[in-house]
Amino acid sequence: MIAQKHMAKIAAALMAAAVCLCLAAIIFAGKISESLGGSEIGMEYKSRLFDTEEILCINLVIDEEDWADMLANAVAEAYYSCDVEINGEMFYNVGIRPKGNTSLTAIASDPDTDRYSLKLEFDQYVEGQTCYGLDKLILNNGYADATSMKEALVYDMYQYLGVDASLYNYAKISVNGEYWGVYLALEAVEDSFLLRNFGTEKGALYKPDSMDMGNKDGKSFGGMQPRERKEENDFNPGRQDGPTNEHASAEKKPDIERMPDAENMPDAENMPDAENMPDAENISPLRDGKDGGFSMNGSGANLNYTDQDLDSYSAIWEGEVTDTTDADHKRVVKALKNISEGTNLETYMDVENLLRYMAVHVFSVNEDSLSGMMAHNYYLYESGGQLNMLPWDYNLAFGGMGDMGGKGRSDSKDSTTSMVNDAIDHAFSSTEFFDMLMENEEYHARYYGYLKQLAEEYIDGGGFETFYHRTRSQIDSLVEQDPTAFYTYEEYEEAAETLYETVRLRGRSISGQIEGTIPATEEEQRDSDALIDASHLDVSVMGSMSMGDRMRDWNGEEGEDTASPSDGSEALQNLETPPFDEEMPGGAQPPGTGMENMPNMNFDRSSAGKMTADNLLLYGVCVGILVIALVSAKRYRRRKH
Repeated sequence: MIAQKHMAKIAAALMAAAVCLCLAAIIFAGKISESLGGSEIGMEYKSRLFDTEEILCINLVIDEEDWADMLANAVAEAYYSCDVEINGEMFYNVGIRPKGNTSLTAIASDPDTDRYSLKLEFDQYVEGQTCYGLDKLILNNGYADATSMKEALVYDMYQYLGVDASLYNYAKISVNGEYWGVYLALEAVEDSFLLRNFGTEKGALYKPDSMDMGNKDGKSFGGMQPRERKEENDFNPGRQDGPTNEHASAEKKPDIERMPDAENMPDAENMPDAENMPDAENISPLRDGKDGGFSMNGSGANLNYTDQDLDSYSAIWEGEVTDTTDADHKRVVKALKNISEGTNLETYMDVENLLRYMAVHVFSVNEDSLSGMMAHNYYLYESGGQLNMLPWDYNLAFGGMGDMGGKGRSDSKDSTTSMVNDAIDHAFSSTEFFDMLMENEEYHARYYGYLKQLAEEYIDGGGFETFYHRTRSQIDSLVEQDPTAFYTYEEYEEAAETLYETVRLRGRSISGQIEGTIPATEEEQRDSDALIDASHLDVSVMGSMSMGDRMRDWNGEEGEDTASPSDGSEALQNLETPPFDEEMPGGAQPPGTGMENMPNMNFDRSSAGKMTADNLLLYGVCVGILVIALVSAKRYRRRKH
C-alpha cells in the first residue's frame, strides 16, 4: 500500500512536470527554436541528390498516353502520376508537371520541341512522401542558355559564399528508359528548403511578381482582375492561364479602328481618377539614369515602402508560398518601413545573407530581376520581422536578357564589354530595398569584400576552374547526344568557351572597380576609357531572350530569321511592320522604331492580334498616359487663349 501510495505521488509529479514542460515549450517556442533548431539542419538529400561530383540519372516511368497528353497540354501545368527512378532507387506515384512561364509558352507554340522544364512533387499523391527528405525537385531545361552552365555556375558561387540558396546538380533525364536530355536539377524553395536552411523557424515565404500590377481595390488598372498566380514565374507579361494561345478569346483583340483620336478624347471628368491609376512608382523609368525601358514594380514587388495599407503590397501576398495572415503581412510592411528609413537595419534585414546575395547576384549580371527591369525572380523570407532574400532563376545571367535588360545593350559584340563591366554600385534598378544598406560604410565595405572574394578567390583561386572543367567532363557527351537540345553541340562548345572567358573578364573588371581603377557606377563608366575590353567576344552566342537576327533584319541588315513558324507567323512576316514574337520578353520594340522606352506589350506569334489580360492592362496604361497628356495640353491651350 505504501509503495502504491508513493507511486501515485511520483506519477502525479511526473504528470505535472510534463504539463509544465509543454506550457514552457509553447510560451518559449521561439527561444527554444533559436537555441536548438533555428539554423541549418542536415538533410539526407543534400548528399544523395546534390553531390556535384556525380550527376543524377533520373528515369521517368509514365504511361505513354499520359506523357503525350501532358506535353500536348503543357500550358495547363496539370499534374500527372509517374514513378521516378533516381540512381537506381524507385519512388512511386510521384506528381509531375511542366513548369515555367516564358519558356513554357514559347515551347508550347514551337512545333519542333517539347523540351519543357519539369517539377517533381513527391507528396502530390502520397502524403508525406519525400525523396530522401526532399519534397519537390525542379528539373530546368536550359531554355535560352546555349552554355548549359549559367544557372549552375551562379548557384555554385552562392554555395561558395554560403548564401541561403537552392542546391543544384546535373541530371541525365530518361523517359521510360529512353534518353530525353540533360537538365539542371534544383532544390525547390519550399518546405524542405526552409527546414534545411532555417530549421524549426516559423517563417513566411513569398515569391513576389512585378507583372501582376494592381491597385488598392485588388484589381488591375481598368478594372480587370489580375491573372492567377503561378508558383514559378519567368519573365512574360503575356502569360495566359488555361487554354493555349490558339484558343484565346477573340474578345481580347483590340479594335484599332475604334481607338480614340485626339478630337474624340474623353473629357477630363470622364478620365480615370487618381485612385484607379497605377502608382507612379509602379510604372517608372529606370533609376540612376539607366537608359531605355520601363520598370515594372507593381504592388510592392519592388520591396519599396509606400504606406501602411496592406493592399499596396498585394503582389507580395499573392505570391505566398506558405500560408500567411494579415499579422504576417504587417510584420513585412513594418520591416520595409524601417528599412526605407535606415532604422535598426540588422533587426529588419538578414544583413549578412543579403550582402552575400548582392555580391553573387551583381557578379552574375542577371537583369531578369531586381537588378534589371523586372521586380521578380526572387523569394522573400520573413521570420520574426526580419526580411531575407532567396535567389531564383538564372538562365538569363551574364547578358542573357540582351537589349531587353533595360541598360541599352544590343546583341552585338560591344554589348559584351558593357556586360563585363556592369557597375557594382547602384546595381539594383528596380528597387530601393538595398539603398540604405549600401549607404552604410561598414556594410558597403563588406559587400565589396564579398565581391573581392568572388573575383580573387573563386575566379582566380581555382573555384571557377574546378566548376568549369568538372561540368564540361560531366555533360559534354550528354549535350552532344541530347535528342531535345535547343542548340547544336557546336553552338554549345562556342557558348561554353565564351562563358569561360567572359566570367574571367568579369572578375577582372570587378577587381578594378573595387580598387578604383575602373568606375563603379554606370554614369561614371559612360565616358571612361578604363573599362575591360571584351569586344572580341559576342555575348549573344551564350543564348539570349532577344531575337538576334530578326532584329537585325528590322534594321535593314542581312540576317536569317531563325524563329520557327507557327500559326499566323508567315502572314506576320509579310507585314511591313516588324512581326511580334514572344521570344522577345514582353514584346519589346526593336531599336530605331521610337518605341524602345514604351512599356512592353507581349504578342504571341501563334495568335497574332490576340491580347492577353496583362497585355491589355499595359495597353490601357499606355492609352491612359497618352490621354492625360493630351487633355493636359488641351487645357493649357484653352488657358493660353
